[in-house]
Amino acid sequence: MDGIIPINKERGMTSHDVVAKVRGILRTKKVGHSGTLDPSVDGVLPICVGRATKVVDYLMGFGKVYQGSITLGFSTTTEDLDGEVVETKKLDKPLTNEQINQTLTAMTGTLVQIPPMYSAVKVKGRKLYEYARAGETVERPQRQIKVYDFVQTRPSIFDAEKGQQTIYFKVSCGKGTYVRTLAVDFGRHFGLPAVMSDLSRLASGGFKIEECLTLSDLEQARDEDRLSTVIQPLDRALDNFNTITISDVEWEIVKNGGFLNRPQTDEIIALKYNGNIQALYQYDTNRQNYIPKKMLLVR
Repeated sequence: MDGIIPINKERGMTSHDVVAKVRGILRTKKVGHSGTLDPSVDGVLPICVGRATKVVDYLMGFGKVYQGSITLGFSTTTEDLDGEVVETKKLDKPLTNEQINQTLTAMTGTLVQIPPMYSAVKVKGRKLYEYARAGETVERPQRQIKVYDFVQTRPSIFDAEKGQQTIYFKVSCGKGTYVRTLAVDFGRHFGLPAVMSDLSRLASGGFKIEECLTLSDLEQARDEDRLSTVIQPLDRALDNFNTITISDVEWEIVKNGGFLNRPQTDEIIALKYNGNIQALYQYDTNRQNYIPKKMLLVR
């Protein structure tokens, strides 16, 4: 069984929990996920099965879309509601729509972000959350991220008694973006502590929430013997590549990992044969031929 299953992950589960459940439902070990979702976040989690585990990195190259909320007035250790409160500062009055919208717009484009301590980013062979849980501090690497769109989705709510304001947003961003940190950085623009107070992922890996199955849906499809109707072809992960259908002669070369003599382009090309993408090839200027980059052979 090979393909991609877009799962609508429920809250309270880790991404690894979902992988374990899918392994049990499908009775197969070769299962992996594309793009971790925190337990408190729900939404799109593409699951790769069989040969599709080879294209996980390409799924992660697609942009992601989230909707959620930012609450101003306090901050936590984890940058979301799961952590301990470390700072509070009451707002005397709410930010105006103009202030909110201008700042969200300013936070688009190519940005530099420092990942949160409670994250899976590795530093010196250890994950940042391992340092955080041990009470250790470590210098976190800066990384470039891309935010394509960051907008309000409905009017904010101001709680005068608590001195807190909640802003509702939708964001489209590239891989490696921590939305929790975007929330904190938004507050920093106004000298205010902030947290990400809610988050759902609406799109990831080229899949939208409307295409997703729950784990119960997947179990039902298995019980009704119609898994083939819910598993997407791994080709979905390669939609961004130029696809070329190869001849029988070229297939004999490709299936043995040989070089292809084709007109040069700077792009990676996806080679299709017998209705399936069989390999990704990239031009090598030294050899002046296309050489294998990723083999996905269907035997």
